[in-house]
Amino acid sequence: MESFLYQASIYLVAAVIAVPIAARLGLGSVLGYLAAGIIIGPVLGLVGTETQDLQHFAEFGVVMMLFLIGLELEPRALWDMRHRLLGLGGMQVVLSAAALMGVALAYGQPWGTSLAIGLTLSLSSTAIVLQTLNEKGLMQTTGGRSVFSVLLTQDIAVIPILAFLPLLIVTLPVTVSENGALQRVSDAAHGDGHNTMSLVEGLPAWGVTLVTIGAVAAIIFAGIFLTRPVFRFIHAAHLREMYTALALLIIVSISFLMMLVGLSPALGAFLAGVVLASSEFRHELESDLNPFKGLLLGLFFITVGAGINFTLLFSNMPAIISMAVLVITIKGAVLWFLGRAFKLKGRHQWLFALGLAQAGEFGFVLVSFSVSQGVIAKDVAETLLLVIALSMLITPLLFIVYELISRKLGEPRVQHEPDEIDSEGPVIIAGIGRFGQIVNRLVRASGFETVVLDHNMETIQLMRRFGVKGFLGDPTRLDILHAAGLDTARVLVVALDDKDAAIRLIKTARKERPDLHIVARAYDRTHTYRLFQAGANDIVRELFDSSLRAGRYVLENVGLSEFEAAEAERVFYHHDRDSVKELAQLWDPSLPASENAPYVARARELQNELETAILSQVETRKSA
Repeated sequence: MESFLYQASIYLVAAVIAVPIAARLGLGSVLGYLAAGIIIGPVLGLVGTETQDLQHFAEFGVVMMLFLIGLELEPRALWDMRHRLLGLGGMQVVLSAAALMGVALAYGQPWGTSLAIGLTLSLSSTAIVLQTLNEKGLMQTTGGRSVFSVLLTQDIAVIPILAFLPLLIVTLPVTVSENGALQRVSDAAHGDGHNTMSLVEGLPAWGVTLVTIGAVAAIIFAGIFLTRPVFRFIHAAHLREMYTALALLIIVSISFLMMLVGLSPALGAFLAGVVLASSEFRHELESDLNPFKGLLLGLFFITVGAGINFTLLFSNMPAIISMAVLVITIKGAVLWFLGRAFKLKGRHQWLFALGLAQAGEFGFVLVSFSVSQGVIAKDVAETLLLVIALSMLITPLLFIVYELISRKLGEPRVQHEPDEIDSEGPVIIAGIGRFGQIVNRLVRASGFETVVLDHNMETIQLMRRFGVKGFLGDPTRLDILHAAGLDTARVLVVALDDKDAAIRLIKTARKERPDLHIVARAYDRTHTYRLFQAGANDIVRELFDSSLRAGRYVLENVGLSEFEAAEAERVFYHHDRDSVKELAQLWDPSLPASENAPYVARARELQNELETAILSQVETRKSA
């Protein structure tokens, strides 16, 4: 017991230190867990590889993960996505597995072992890729959505792979034991590790089939008919911890049932998750199990890192690194051609190919399962674990390569011919998003004509449905501006989403029309300085006015009258506008603001002046 608690403490301390550091470096939590395991295992030797109890405890996190994945996959949603899942995702798994199986055969592995290796390496890292896509804002791109579809297919594919792998056990070579009995090589390596009680032992084939079908039916029946009354019974206790206890009971009991019939606990957990996905208790189960899943899964990755055989790595480093690079190259090539076949272009095709080229965390699960089932020999498994871990460690470099390629290629766009602009007005509005729409409505409602320009076809078409006349064209192009009436316009409103494009537009318009009044939208204070320096007259920061109004409401509820709060708001407004214009002259884009001494000094002086002005105004009103 003391040994177990000591080992668990070391694992948790390593996770608490290593994972936040990895997250801040942009490497992802999975790599942080792996690094923690490597440090406390092979590097420092604080834990041994013989901690079987903790490893089995951690592997329970994988079961929870598959249950939660099942909860997120409603049968109806899966059916709606069937074409992309079976097409893009299914072909990726099949083609990658076939190509990698061929490589394993070339290395001299039996066909069954080679197929298991191919299936294992065909899966990518859901944890690393999704986190990276979210961090870099790529999830909603065409390439990001395609990546997500494939990852979803891979997560689903784990289940049939787990069910299929035991069928490959017959392909391993056999040896003669000391007493003359035949045994599989992997069984000899694992001793008598397969002593799990099973209801199917000694049954004929048809009996095994009936017991298996009965177990699956029991899970479906319980998920559909028993969960609702059980949850109502638990709810009557009004104890929050009972919900957590019930969620854990569901997972433990399903795992135990599946082990009794000789099936994977992960398979049963996933099936139960899908059955419960459409129930009203779905979100309750997710919230209860997520903390346990994250912690146990993290411990599982740490045990993997701690178990990496660095002696094997250092003794054969060139070959193992070559294998990892070969896996990435083969998967990347398959993905690239699939992306081309499914009409992904440019940077989206490269994101699809490079983002999914690594092996993934499910590879650790499948390798461990394959060894326990006698499909992959232990020495081969150790090499596979190294290859998987190395490919995951290389993943951040793949995204760096993607960013370099992306910058070189630029954003692919469908080019539309600009509209022929057949009207002019005193006001040109460049950009008809949220900001530009309100400006346009106010100006037109006041009786003045406007000319609306936007480079986005969908936006222009949407505005036309609501009766707003707009013209498709790039507002930064001088010929488009002249066609819109730049020579005679009195005001130009710059409401573009692209900050750099807004700067270019203002510089172009100011050069052509020094007398033109330019009103521009700014994202933040730095953008405001740039707009002033480019030549804008009036600059509206997106959140400035709404923030001032919120501040006025605060003042009204902490002791000031409505009039006093309004006066404070007015003083702040005028003082800040004047301050921005003055600080824009001191702002240097080549220096961080904190290192620009004149800028910092004047900003502090202006802040003190603002506080004095507001307090003076409030005190004057109170004494009056």
